[in-house]
Amino acid sequence: MNRRELLKMISAATGTAMIGGGALLSGCSREPSDSDISTAQLVFSANDVQLLDEIAETILPRTDTPGAKDAQVGQFMTVYVRDCYTEEEQNLFHSGLVQLQETSLATYGQEFIDLEAEQRLELVRELDTQAKTQLAESDQPHYFTMFKQLTLFGFFTSEPGATQALRYVAVPGRYDGCMDYEEGDRGWAT
Repeated sequence: MNRRELLKMISAATGTAMIGGGALLSGCSREPSDSDISTAQLVFSANDVQLLDEIAETILPRTDTPGAKDAQVGQFMTVYVRDCYTEEEQNLFHSGLVQLQETSLATYGQEFIDLEAEQRLELVRELDTQAKTQLAESDQPHYFTMFKQLTLFGFFTSEPGATQALRYVAVPGRYDGCMDYEEGDRGWAT
């Protein structure tokens, strides 16, 4: 699977183009601006990484294959947001973390990390519904769309995601031009 195919898959799953996808295709070579350097509030704390891991694990939980926490998707998100998102996208992502916590406190009286698994799932589903509604009404992305896209992208490009959740053949592998498909076969990572 190449980068373009992965971006198409993520777009289909989230209903919108990969946010920051242009930077990905160009190698995330965005030069930091003076305002990026002075924006200290856009730095991720260890608590932010832990929160992102829990959000990602709610989206892609561990089953008979690894989950998002196993792939350290939270740490991946921080690097991708810092290196590939525009300043506006970074601000939206960071404010989304605050909004998620506020929504969790208002709805359940607890921070997201302290919620039970069912409550987390319920909250994530509600945010996904809001994101889809916002997508239909405006061209401004919802912060949850960013969380979901980066979870999918980070997981399926990680070693656990590519080798244990998808079928993987190290390159160079053998070529088999006529391979039978069997019901339940996993998708290919390469």
